[in-house]
Amino acid sequence: MQTAKQAAKQIIDRVSDQATWDDIMYELYVRQKIEKGLSAVDEGRVISSEEAKKRLLGNEG
Repeated sequence: MQTAKQAAKQIIDRVSDQATWDDIMYELYVRQKIEKGLSAVDEGRVISSEEAKKRLLGNEG
């Protein structure tokens, strides 16, 4: 498994030389959110798409 530092280096190496600080920060943010989501799936902390729709639409009953 890759460390956060290794992943950040890989992202920085991958972005174009014209990338701004905001571009780099966005890429790091997205990677972090993906990692958190994958961890949630591995731990079983997920809900069905139907349940998500109910919650978003306020139809929890």
